[in-house]
Amino acid sequence: MNKSRPDLRKETVAAHRATIQKQLQHRLEVARSKGDEQLIRQLEAEANYFS
Repeated sequence: MNKSRPDLRKETVAAHRATIQKQLQHRLEVARSKGDEQLIRQLEAEANYFS
């Protein structure tokens, strides 16, 4: 089934957002494992921005 451009755009935007959130979560896990409090706060603020 062919999808319209707006549908494809919505799917692309959703996929992009999901990728950003996944990468952000990984970076946050690494920062937590290293105990980097400043980076943790920065990444948490960034996560809140995307939520």
